[in-house]
Order: sequence, then structure tokens, then C-alpha cells
Amino acid sequence: MTKIRTRYAPSPTGKMHVGNLRTALYEFLIAKHAGGDFMLRIEDTDQERFVEGATEIIYRTLEKAGITHDEGPDKDGGYGPYVQSERMKTGIYMKYAKELIDKGEAYYCFCDKERLASLKTEVVEGKEISFYDKHCLGLSKEEVEANLAAGKPFVIRQNNPSEGTTTYHDELYGDITVENAELDDMILIKSDGYPTYNFANVVDDHTMNITHVVRGNEYISSSPKYARLYAAFGWEQPVYVHLPLITDENHKKLAKRGGASSFEDLLEGGFVPEAIVNFIALLGWSPEDNREIFSLEELIKEFDYHRISRSPAVFDIVKLRWMNGEYIKAMDFDVFYGMAEPYIRSVIKKDLDLKKIAGMVKTRIEVFPDIPGHIDFFEELPEYDPEMYTHKKMKTDRESSLAVLKDMLPILEAQEDYSNDGLYAALSRYVEEKGVKNGYVMWPVRTAVSGKQMTPAGATEIMEVLGKEETLKRIRKGIELLENA
Repeated sequence: MTKIRTRYAPSPTGKMHVGNLRTALYEFLIAKHAGGDFMLRIEDTDQERFVEGATEIIYRTLEKAGITHDEGPDKDGGYGPYVQSERMKTGIYMKYAKELIDKGEAYYCFCDKERLASLKTEVVEGKEISFYDKHCLGLSKEEVEANLAAGKPFVIRQNNPSEGTTTYHDELYGDITVENAELDDMILIKSDGYPTYNFANVVDDHTMNITHVVRGNEYISSSPKYARLYAAFGWEQPVYVHLPLITDENHKKLAKRGGASSFEDLLEGGFVPEAIVNFIALLGWSPEDNREIFSLEELIKEFDYHRISRSPAVFDIVKLRWMNGEYIKAMDFDVFYGMAEPYIRSVIKKDLDLKKIAGMVKTRIEVFPDIPGHIDFFEELPEYDPEMYTHKKMKTDRESSLAVLKDMLPILEAQEDYSNDGLYAALSRYVEEKGVKNGYVMWPVRTAVSGKQMTPAGATEIMEVLGKEETLKRIRKGIELLENA
């Protein structure tokens, strides 16, 4: 069998959108699952959309995602150059375009903007499209040579048949047949000498020996033109895999300008690369079982592209947050602390044990920006409603809570051991003496020292971090608040 070779061929136009990253990931997984090669090719022929620094973003994103290319601009595997603008300098695209002209499969077009604007238009899938009328196909060889000698601007167009049908095969959608009358004579070489995206794609994929092409299903409508180019050259077509659309929760196409639509946006939002990759792998693909957590190595082993769905995949941010939380829980503590520390220091300026605080939130957060809201009370006791002391399940109210805090104040004043174990033992002795349940005492104490209904740790763990002086200050504040209520 031919060795599988896939390629990720992004255009350097900005941040890497989730859909682009999924394409890269699937190309990578298809190659690696079969022991093949994964290539990176930069498609920069659309100079108007080129964004400075975008190529670096592509490299950075793939590296952080763990998607390692076997060959590319920085790793020559014998098929270079791997940047289309550099490939263009070799004359490769013009060479193949002229080969098609010699075969009668393409032709020079010298029509100016005014004539093109006068052509009739048709509405296709809600868009108004102008179809070229093959006017320049009728030019004699002498007329073409005269125009070229005079330096008249031109493009090179594909000569598609206007009758019959074209069929191509997609691994997910099966055989797809279109009427040739629907195929426009698309431009292969633009007036600036650059190849169009479609033409460069076909030439590069063939000359770089690409066996599998994975792309979004928005390219399904373009694929007959690709098929006709392969046929015109007499080349074997690659295996096509068109991926389902990615939508938001409202089943609308995921916007490229959305707040969480790019890999970098998600990293800035506190998601970890491994969780993002895991989540994106499941946007359209599912394993044989219902398993959801996969390392990249496990994805390589399990990935079968025949299990990709044709149905749109929903980018469910709630599920991504859950998955990210699972990765954070499983994370090595030192790695976690390194990532969490900036978020902790953003709200805590006091000299407290930040590692203990980090340990409290590790299993309670889904993304790192959740941290400040869980721990801000350590820095300063917030204003809170005395009604928080009332808790039906704990059988506490403001009156009972006031009594507990007044009883606990002298005990905590006399307490020397402010470790979690020492404080828990002191509170437990009081619970035993009073013959009440733990919550009857712990709830009012925790409320007094935190000012919050939900905290990342229990009363004694919080008191250990706060220390004796701050704990007593907060207990007294709680007594005062209840007395004045």
C-alpha cells in the first residue's frame, strides 16, 4: 500500500480558528494512525489577506497543541519549498497552467473588468454568481500571441465542459455528481501571476504526493473543479474527507470573530492545550465506546476517519469547561500551581500560603479565571448579609449562630495550634460537648471567616491559611454583625 501522506495547508491570515485546528488535528491523526507522514504547507498566495506574524501563530499553535509535522518549511522532507510564494518563484504553477493550455484544458482570458461586469449572473445557494461565457476560448492562437506580445493583462482559466456530469468520491458523503453546466471556468492563474487557491492546491497536493485531503464541507461545491483538474492532468485523485460544520449552541456557524473561536482565545480564557485538543477531536468524530477523555497518543491509536459524522458538530462551551476541569484535576500539582499562581496573586496581596490556597481550588475550578472568585475573601472579608447564617439543613439561624460564635471566640483566642488538624480538634471538642452535629458549628464559623456561602475549603482549612489574628478579627466581626441584625 502507498504510504499515507496528509498535509495541513493554512493561510497566514490571523489566529487559528477552531475549525482550522480540527482540520490540522484530523490530518495529523489520519497520518499517524496509519504510520504515515504529516506535512505543513503555508498557502500565502492570497497576498491581500496576508497578516504579518500569522505564520508564527500557526507554528506556535501546532506546537502547543502537540501536533508535530514531519516535514514543512522548517523540516525539508524532499518535497519543498513548503511555502507557496516560494514555490511560485520556481515557476511550477505557470508551467502546469501552460501544460493545460497545450491540452486544451485551459485558456488565456484577456477580458477587462467592464466586460466581466456585464456578464449575466445567477443565484446559487443564496449568492449571486457571475459565470464566464468562454468568450476568450474562441481567440485564435495568433490573437493570443499578439495580446501577450502587447503586454495585455490576462488570467488563465480552466476550460470546463458545459454538458454532461462530473462525479467525485468523498469518504463520508460517497459519490457526488454535479451537472457540468454548473461549473464555471474558474481562474487558475490570476492577473498578478499568482495561482488561485484551488489551482495551487491541486498542483501542490499532486507534486507533494499527498494521499488524503481533509477539509471542511464548505469545499464540497468546489470539489468537482478539483476533480476535473486531476482528470485534465491525468493524475490520480487523493482520498477526500469533507468534515461537518462546527456550530455554536444556537446551531449557527461558529463565527471566526467569536470570543472563543480560536485556539489562542481559548488559552487566554484559561483552558489547557490538552483539553482543547481532546474536545476538538470529538467535534465530529466519536470512538466506538462512549469514552470522552483521550490523550493525544490515545487519539492516534483510536482514530478511524470513517467514524467522522456528516452531521454538524456543536461547540458546547459547557462541555469544554467540564473537560478542562477534568484535566486540571488530573494535573501534576507543581504544573498546576505554576499556571494558577498569576490568578491567585491577582487578588491576594497578603503574605499567605498560596500553595495551600491553590490546593483548595484545584478540584473546584473548570478554567483558571475561575480562581479569583473562589479565593478573593482571603485578601479581604466581603460585606455579607447576616441571613447567610440561616441554613435549614445545618439547622442554624442567626440566633444559634451568634451563640456558637460567642462560645468559640474564647476557645479560638486560647488556641495556640492554628494548623488545620489543631483547629478541627478544638471545634470537634466543642461539638461533642454541646451534643450537636458538625454543621451546626462549622457553618457559622465558616460564614464568619469567609463571608461567603460557597468556599473552596472548610472552616478550619480557611482559618489555618488566615492565621490566628485575622481569624479572630473575622469572628468578632461576625458577632457584631449578628448582634446588630
